[in-house]
Amino acid sequence: MTMNIKSRLSAIAKFTLSHRWQQTLRRNRPAVDIAGSILGVANVLGSMACVALFIAYLGYDRSPAEVKSMMVWFKAIQWIYVVRILFSLIFDYRRTITYTKVIKWIVDIAVLVTLLPAIYPRPDAQWLPWLSTILYSRKFLVAVLLAYALTDICYTTVQAMGKHTNPSLILSVSFLVFIFLGSFLLMMPKCTLYPISYADSLFVATSAVCITGLTTIDVATTFTPLGLLVLGLLIQIGGLGVMTFTSFFALFFSGNTSIYNQMMIKDMISSQNINSLLPTLLYILGFTITIEAIGAAGVWLSVHGLLGMSPEEEVVFSLFHSLSAFCNAGFSNLPGGLSNPRLMNSDQSVYINDSVKFEVVQSWLSR
Repeated sequence: MTMNIKSRLSAIAKFTLSHRWQQTLRRNRPAVDIAGSILGVANVLGSMACVALFIAYLGYDRSPAEVKSMMVWFKAIQWIYVVRILFSLIFDYRRTITYTKVIKWIVDIAVLVTLLPAIYPRPDAQWLPWLSTILYSRKFLVAVLLAYALTDICYTTVQAMGKHTNPSLILSVSFLVFIFLGSFLLMMPKCTLYPISYADSLFVATSAVCITGLTTIDVATTFTPLGLLVLGLLIQIGGLGVMTFTSFFALFFSGNTSIYNQMMIKDMISSQNINSLLPTLLYILGFTITIEAIGAAGVWLSVHGLLGMSPEEEVVFSLFHSLSAFCNAGFSNLPGGLSNPRLMNSDQSVYINDSVKFEVVQSWLSR
C-alpha cells in the first residue's frame, strides 16, 4: 500500500514538473527560438570548419604542434555539437523526438559518446581493450565529428531545397561547389607526387565533374593513390549527376522531405512517381557500383602480371579505370593511357571490358 502511494506521488510530481517546465518554455519561446537559431548557425559553421580541418588533417604533412592545434579546434567544434544536441533535447524535446531520423540519432549519440574521455579518464583495467582503444582514440573523435558534419550539411541542404529555390540555380551551384572543392583537394600535397598549379588543378577538377576527359597534366605521373581517389569521386559525381548524389543524401539523411522537394527531385531523376524516389536512387547507385565492381574484376584479370605493377597498384588501376570507363570520363592512370604499348601488344581483353561497359551504360541510359 505504501509503495503504491509513493509511486502515485512520484508520477504526480513528474507530471507537475513536466507541466511547469512546458509552461515555462511556452512563456519563453521567443528567447528559446532565438537561442536555437544562433546555435543552428554555429552548428553549420562548425560543420564547414570541421570538413575543412579534416581535409587539412588528411591531405597535408603536419608537425606535432600543428596536429595539436588542429585537435584543439576539433574539440571546440565537438562542444558546439554537444551544446546543440543537449539544447534540442532539453528545450525542444517534442519536436526533436518527432522529426529526428535514425541516422541523425546515431550521429548525435556518437558525438555524446566522444565525451567519454573527458568524463571518465581511460581506466588502467580495461574491460574490452579493443573497444577502449577505439573510444579513446583521436581517430574516433575525428571520424565521429566528420560524420556529424556531413549529416548536418545534408540537413541544411534539404532545408535550402525546401525554400522553393530555382532547380536550375541549385544544379549550377552544386556543380560549382564540387568543382572548386575538388580543385582544392587535388592540390593537397598528399594527392600529388609534385606540386601543381591551381590552374591545372581547377582544369582537371572541371574536366572530371563534367566528364570531358581533357587534362593539362599527366594523371599517371602526377597523382598519388589518394589523388586518384579524389579524382575518381569527382568522376563518379559527374557521371551519375550532381543532383543524383545530392538528392540521394538529402532523402537518405532526412527521410521524407517536403512535397516541393520530392517533386523537384522526381523531375531531376525522371522518376515515375514520388513514392519511388528513394528506391530509384538506391537502384541507380546499386546498379552503378555493381557494374563498376564487375568491370574492375575484369580489368584486373586482363592486366594481372602484365604491366609490371605491384598487387596494390593493379587494384588501384583496375578500380580507377573501371570507374572512368563506366562514366565515359576518358581518364586513365596508366602512362600513355589505352595506347600503352604493353596493353597494345597484349591479348587486348581490357579493351573488350571497356567496350562491354560502354554498351551497358548506353543501353541503361536509353531505357
